[in-house]
Amino acid sequence: MKLLIKQENAVHFLKDSQTKEILYGGAAGGGKSALGCLWLIENCQRYKGSRWLMGRSKLKSLKETTLNTFFELTSLLNLGDQFTYNAQSNIIKWNNGSEILLKDLFLYPSDPNFDSLGSLEICGAFIDECNQVVHKAWQIVLSRCRYKLNQFQIIPKVLGSCNPAKNWTYKEFYKKAKDGTLSNTKVFIQALPTDNPHLPASYLESLLSLDKNSKQRLYFGEWEYDDDPSALIDFDSIVDYFNPIHLVEEKEVYLTIDVARQGRDKSVIRVWKGWLCIKRISFDKNTITELADSARNLMAEYGISRSRVVADEDGVGGGLCDILRCKGFLNGSKALNGENYDNLKNQCSHKMSMRIVNKQVGEICRDKQIIDLISEEMEAVKLVEMDKDGRVKLLRKDKVKELIGRSPDDWDSIMMRYYFELVNKGFSGLSF
Repeated sequence: MKLLIKQENAVHFLKDSQTKEILYGGAAGGGKSALGCLWLIENCQRYKGSRWLMGRSKLKSLKETTLNTFFELTSLLNLGDQFTYNAQSNIIKWNNGSEILLKDLFLYPSDPNFDSLGSLEICGAFIDECNQVVHKAWQIVLSRCRYKLNQFQIIPKVLGSCNPAKNWTYKEFYKKAKDGTLSNTKVFIQALPTDNPHLPASYLESLLSLDKNSKQRLYFGEWEYDDDPSALIDFDSIVDYFNPIHLVEEKEVYLTIDVARQGRDKSVIRVWKGWLCIKRISFDKNTITELADSARNLMAEYGISRSRVVADEDGVGGGLCDILRCKGFLNGSKALNGENYDNLKNQCSHKMSMRIVNKQVGEICRDKQIIDLISEEMEAVKLVEMDKDGRVKLLRKDKVKELIGRSPDDWDSIMMRYYFELVNKGFSGLSF
């Protein structure tokens, strides 16, 4: 069976003595599932009595998709009489004693540590659409790759297929591969539908007819685009935020301060001329007095009055407000001007998001690392279901922390800029 060029590239790493984790894909129709199934088939035939895992987020999806690909390939290869499949035990047993275990890898609240995998021992694993499973599932499966490795003289390997997604696959594989920082035990191979000559033209046309985000992801393999409908700020708007050539510095200068509370949280100060952020300063560790001194210096340098300074007043931030005698921002306080938001932070976050989407706010920044950090936080600004009173609610800070692995300190100092629009004008100035 002739492989695609990208599949052959992947096979090289699947057979070497160094690579342990391979992520293959990055678009729809690149032969991802076929590669994984062929790898398992070959391994089961080559290593008699070996044991492998075929996994996906949900067992039902695995049986309806990946398993069907497996059956199609074994039929093409005339291997149908070489194994039996037990739908009750979810095990494929080969005549030579090898096995493929079908596993559900969804993160159930009742099993946060994947204890269901128990004392599982396997030689290796293929996880289809691994962008749909959490990173912990991938790590635990990798840790279970220890069955008869010495006997077969192989190293543990996990192969994953995926479509572009802004989750751990992006952080751990795509971005590191792009930056040249990917570990020598990991490999990312981008496969596009245009790499597969066997796809019908109608399929490619259907991908091109999708909405912009889906088309960029599934046809062009662009990882920067997210298909989460709850996300308020799209990728193109984030790019425009950091390229504010259409904005001018206004006379009114403002200072917004997010105060670190604990652990890895950072204190972040921003200087705004109108709706253009011209300066950003962050502090890993600092006392309230040091933060106040920095704020005073900026106020003096840019001629910022206390009435145009707002600081996070929750927790230790209250002390900073007392020292500076500035406006205090209480995240959980009631939304202003009678607007139907769950709280003040949600109100400012939502309205600031809309300004970003409408190209009405921007920031001067040339540090790629900082831009990446802020972009990640902006992408985590998401709507959640409205409550019974119809109030607009956004993803809570603790959930954002779980999503990106840290506190969204930069976003907090950005969204607070909208506070002045609310208190100075008594209305948003925008209609959504």
